[in-house]
Amino acid sequence: MKTLIILASILGDRSNSKQLADHLVQRLRQTEPGGSIRVRDLAADPVPYFDGATAGALFTPADQRTAEQAAIVARSDALVAELFDADRIVFAVPVYNFSLPAQLKSYFDYIARAGVTFRYTPQGVAEGLIHGKQVLVLGARGGKAAGTPDDTLTPYLAQILGFVGLADPVFVYAEGMAMGELAAQEGLALARQRIDALLPGLSPARQAA
Repeated sequence: MKTLIILASILGDRSNSKQLADHLVQRLRQTEPGGSIRVRDLAADPVPYFDGATAGALFTPADQRTAEQAAIVARSDALVAELFDADRIVFAVPVYNFSLPAQLKSYFDYIARAGVTFRYTPQGVAEGLIHGKQVLVLGARGGKAAGTPDDTLTPYLAQILGFVGLADPVFVYAEGMAMGELAAQEGLALARQRIDALLPGLSPARQAA
């Protein structure tokens, strides 16, 4: 199995979502010793904001692009290639101000490409083009909102991931990270248990929240 892990936190090793990703990596090395793990840290290597120049580059025919435009498209192509190459895709995502980090939004803007990762059918229905992947979201938030209207992150991630074909993601949250040390420890411990319960096979049909 080839596992791609996308880290979205700006806090590095102090990140709770990264702690969950680190736990998953440890377990995968135990259960899949022959597998490969690739980590993309969006804080250490951020994706630029999606601006007019970026959109212009992606919509310019390849034989008409400037060197600057070609470099922009090459970055997007590399991000997309990672997704197609992986068997399992893991997003480690903190909740910032009720939503996802800006750097992860930029990442999605770079990989959501018409005719490459999605297309519209003649009936006008969007169809994702990245198929056959196991998808896991490891989230962390200060309060407790999973399963309530205050959880605005889960529906967005489910929609954008499904839009490019990464359907039925499994969600595991560590909650209560800002509710005191005991609550944080309990939240992380419960999330680790849920990760362990998913291994050695991560089934997209199962969801923990």
